[in-house]
Amino acid sequence: MLKNKTIGSMLIVAGTTIGAGMLALPIASAGLGFSTAIGLILATWMLMTYTALLMLELHQHADRHATLNTLAKSWLGKRGQWLANFSVMFLFYALCAAYIAGGGAQLQEKLNTHLALNVAPQVGSVIIAFVIGTVVTLGTSKVDTLNRLLFTIKIVVLASLFFMLTPYVHGQHLLEMPVEQGLILSAIPVVFTSFGFHGSIPSIVKYVGLDIKILRRVMIAGAALPLIIYIFWQLISQGIMSQTELLQSSGLPGFVSSMASIANTPAVATAVNIFADLALATSFLGVSLGLFDFFADAFKKGDGHKDRVKTAAITFIPPLGFALFYPQGFIMALGYAAIALVILAVFLPVAMVYKQRASQSKSDYVVTGGNIGLALAALSGLLIISAQGLQMTGLLPAIG
Repeated sequence: MLKNKTIGSMLIVAGTTIGAGMLALPIASAGLGFSTAIGLILATWMLMTYTALLMLELHQHADRHATLNTLAKSWLGKRGQWLANFSVMFLFYALCAAYIAGGGAQLQEKLNTHLALNVAPQVGSVIIAFVIGTVVTLGTSKVDTLNRLLFTIKIVVLASLFFMLTPYVHGQHLLEMPVEQGLILSAIPVVFTSFGFHGSIPSIVKYVGLDIKILRRVMIAGAALPLIIYIFWQLISQGIMSQTELLQSSGLPGFVSSMASIANTPAVATAVNIFADLALATSFLGVSLGLFDFFADAFKKGDGHKDRVKTAAITFIPPLGFALFYPQGFIMALGYAAIALVILAVFLPVAMVYKQRASQSKSDYVVTGGNIGLALAALSGLLIISAQGLQMTGLLPAIG
């Protein structure tokens, strides 16, 4: 049973990570060149795996059901708790609203095209929110089961894409260098958000239990799987097109169209669209599960049916409302998601672990690196926020 939960938890980490953001990676790294893009992806993976392990170092001193709300209050006081709560709510509500809006639009298109219906995008959004909300309300085990199914299909679709596109990879495209140095900094926030799974860590701890050895395996393996897939994805996407062609692709539709025309088959576009649907669904499951458990802890709701329904209402109704009535506002807010994620996944774990270690309380598990590791992680977080800020103010070139 525990082994079953361990594999399922690894797939929740990987499924949350390999989301729709993966499709933005080739566009974000179009002007970097393959080797530079891979170096940036590896560095980000190391940072995010390190801070995930820091979270485990904290969880061994807390209750199994503790979320970031409880952890922040224990080590950083009320101000830290408020900062943690704001970061989680801002990031997760923005993501959930974007997933509901994007998923609703995709579902509406499929219903209207394949079933000859004439429904509004809002209908699709309500269906998406209701289905995911029901699964999350039923519990982590149901999320695990559905996520395994969707993740398996997603891997099969990705393997099909790799099979169809590998013959069109050209070595000379992979040897190209960055066309503009500023693009390296501009790509950092996008690559960083492509490894964002930290919000689901408390839910996984609650699901698996406080067995640090198993949890450590879950975090490392769960984060390594997206790393491997991202490297292959960059190899394909940057190998079939030159930097000039990638930079000329107008966003995701242009990128998909270019890949389909190079392979001379509509199956590529179909596979990418299926992957986008599955990526959105698995990411939405992981993010909403983390937000659900966060609210259950913050409002002291139990696991009874009535309490879980109330927690689900708090989790899903606000982002559904924004997705229905003001979708562009939250989609624009996603530009700031990297900043909230830095606070959630880097600054807070570093600050809490520093406080915990300074307290001299005994820890059975301590992440290697000491204070130097904590300082490097914090500096990396500052670099990500600076890159996002400079791009927003126009001091760095925009990407995509």
